[in-house]
Amino acid sequence: MWTKTTRARMAAIERRTKRYPTDLTDEEWSQIFPLLPSVARRGRRPSVDLREVLNAIRYMTRSGGGWRMLPKDFPPWQTVYWWFRRFVRLMLFKTIHNVALMLDREREGREASPSAGVIDSQTVKAPAAGAQRGYDAGKKIVGRKRHIAVDTDGRLLMVNLTPADISDSAGAQMILDAIRKRWPWIKHLFADGAYDRTQLMDKAAFLDFVVEVVRRTDKNPGFRPIRRRWVVERTFGWMTRWRRLVRDYEQRIDVSEAMIHVAMGGIMLRRNLP
Repeated sequence: MWTKTTRARMAAIERRTKRYPTDLTDEEWSQIFPLLPSVARRGRRPSVDLREVLNAIRYMTRSGGGWRMLPKDFPPWQTVYWWFRRFVRLMLFKTIHNVALMLDREREGREASPSAGVIDSQTVKAPAAGAQRGYDAGKKIVGRKRHIAVDTDGRLLMVNLTPADISDSAGAQMILDAIRKRWPWIKHLFADGAYDRTQLMDKAAFLDFVVEVVRRTDKNPGFRPIRRRWVVERTFGWMTRWRRLVRDYEQRIDVSEAMIHVAMGGIMLRRNLP
């Protein structure tokens, strides 16, 4: 939660960085460095500082700028982009995020692997997606749909990107397969009424999930946070604090997914700082 205490803590962290609030602190770099690919024994050694490359990627994701608009105090944008694509192939950003997530859960006295989660989706415009986008008739948006699963505190567990014309229940079926492989201890999932579909429920039962549908009630006038479901909505709010994620600017789905892990991994790393 964003309280006065947490805001003061984040402001103190930003004062410890060199230039930009997104720059890695020494504590963050010490957590990331062991996960970086090792230097090849043969061939030319990298002439660029990988810490500066990661700083540039985080800066661009947070500010929403383009590759060619990186400030001059970062390495050349071509170099940053080359390393970014290599990190995407190695699933480095996903690894950083998952490790930071488990450390954050343990810091709060919980098991590293969750046992319950919440699923939902978000449709965003994707002007550069080409054929990899669709029309969401409910939201009246042409773009992509982000199907996500979070734990009961809102930490991102799994994300699946599809064209916007894919239904919530169809996207959730792919999420279930991925969750069972990556987070095997999850047994209980909360969802809204759009996921109350026979095919999804049958697959959830086959994979040993219990999907509890939390429905909206109109008994109380005015706005009321819906139990369990507000957690995943807050996660979507965390995402859109990173301006690159307000819309989906990427042509490739794997690159778009990597941007989400850059953002959410950055949040988890900051939460683990003393």
